[in-house]
Amino acid sequence: MKPVKKLPFDPQTFLSKVNGGQRTISQYHSNQIIYEQGDPADSVFYIQKGKAKVTVVSEQGKEAVVAVVGTGDFFGEGCLAGQTLRLATVTTLAECAIMRIPKTEIISVIHKQTTFAELFIAHLLARNSRVEEDLVDQLFNSSEKRLARTLLLLANFGKEKSEPEPILAQISQETLAEMIGTTRSRVSHFMNKFRKLGLIDYNGHIEVHRSLLNVVLHENPQIRT
Repeated sequence: MKPVKKLPFDPQTFLSKVNGGQRTISQYHSNQIIYEQGDPADSVFYIQKGKAKVTVVSEQGKEAVVAVVGTGDFFGEGCLAGQTLRLATVTTLAECAIMRIPKTEIISVIHKQTTFAELFIAHLLARNSRVEEDLVDQLFNSSEKRLARTLLLLANFGKEKSEPEPILAQISQETLAEMIGTTRSRVSHFMNKFRKLGLIDYNGHIEVHRSLLNVVLHENPQIRT
């Protein structure tokens, strides 16, 4: 008999299938906690479908949204850098399918499978660039620009597709305010302005138009009369 030819390692297959109890896939409802700040950090997560927010609570009890992760994103990778406890809480913003990969297994795969290591490193580099962009956004841009950029990111603008997608998750104005560092009333004001300008639509979800990019690129868009 001819020996069975071993198929090449496929990262996407790895990230789509369980393996008898080590890698697991769980279904989450909207507004469900995946893990909390202070929980043991012993695994990395991969979002097969859905969106979630990453929040941090200070010792004074002030909460801030520090990131939103979506389909195709990893999170919880701090455990690979020596974190023993979670530094943030992750909560779903929509129905999600999420894979949990134990720390020991993902370390093994990174060392043994070059294709997976390349994919994971690309994720880390993209995440690092996003953090730098977020910092610049907070330091130099107006809250109106920050909101426009956040809506475009939530709609996956620039991620594989050229046109933004509808934001199906129920993102509250309070959450948007936490994400951009302003008040709910300011978010409400800007959202109404964007809608009057025809830059977004509401229809059970937020629909973002490509023209919203003009708010990021230029100051003070005017309502047409």
